[in-house]
Amino acid sequence: MSFGNFARKVRDTTLPYRHRVSSLRSCVQLYRPIGFQATLSFLEAQAGRFRTDEAALLRALSTLEASRAAWQAELRTYAAARRHAKKRGRRSPHPTDVNPNTPAHWYGARRQAALHAVRFWHRRRLAALIDDHDPTSRNLAECVQACLDADGHLTLVQRGLLISCIDQLATRLNPELRNDHSTDHSRTRDLLTVARHLETATSLP
Repeated sequence: MSFGNFARKVRDTTLPYRHRVSSLRSCVQLYRPIGFQATLSFLEAQAGRFRTDEAALLRALSTLEASRAAWQAELRTYAAARRHAKKRGRRSPHPTDVNPNTPAHWYGARRQAALHAVRFWHRRRLAALIDDHDPTSRNLAECVQACLDADGHLTLVQRGLLISCIDQLATRLNPELRNDHSTDHSRTRDLLTVARHLETATSLP
């Protein structure tokens, strides 16, 4: 079922309330720019306790729809730019081109949502990802704590350390690691997710 169909179910007051909440979760399954659980958490922070409050449920849906609409607008812009580039003989995107087909941040509240995601990971799971024998994970944890202590800011030195963490984690994600060390691959992927959120949260406005 499409995002629009699920959204209509959220607004359908003839349905049992728990079904409407379930439909909102289905919308999030289809559009979850900061991850499924973190997106639900951000919606609750923005809209209120939508699991029990109808007004909050409708606010959460509107918040999600607004972000998704902004993302789709960027998709259309990107598609038009690619068509123009192809007419000029550039068949493939440049490696540095940003491809929005998979949303990597929350449209409309980019830094705010990313900081929420960092807090969410820090509260729920980050400690389990840190390995005392892995300096990169320890450095990332330090950057996360520094960001939270400074309400979303890093010093230039800390930001340089974060970029180094991102580079090292990205290097680890390769087919050999995935095939031979699936647990390490999953852990590295999650650490990189946290690092990317942190990069967005601490970027200049």
